[in-house]
Amino acid sequence: MNAPNWEASGKELEEPFINQYGVMIGDSDYDSEQSPLNHWSDEIDPAIMSGDEWVHPTNDIGWNSPENRQLVEKETLQTNGHFMHPNFDVGKHAD
Repeated sequence: MNAPNWEASGKELEEPFINQYGVMIGDSDYDSEQSPLNHWSDEIDPAIMSGDEWVHPTNDIGWNSPENRQLVEKETLQTNGHFMHPNFDVGKHAD
């Protein structure tokens, strides 16, 4: 569908993995029995769902955005980190 074509990027597709919370990441299902989203309550701090252990390097829904697809398909993906800018919200007014 909207997933980028990784062939030209030179980066190998990575297998899904299970993070420290027992949640499968990168399986395209986005629904795991152990996910905090399936057991949400007032006691759950949303911050536990932030960080690299919740993002798959090559099979994450974030790669489906036009900007991120362009990063992959134009071979401009230079780092293994996430696309960020230290001082500016580069996504502001992009949608």
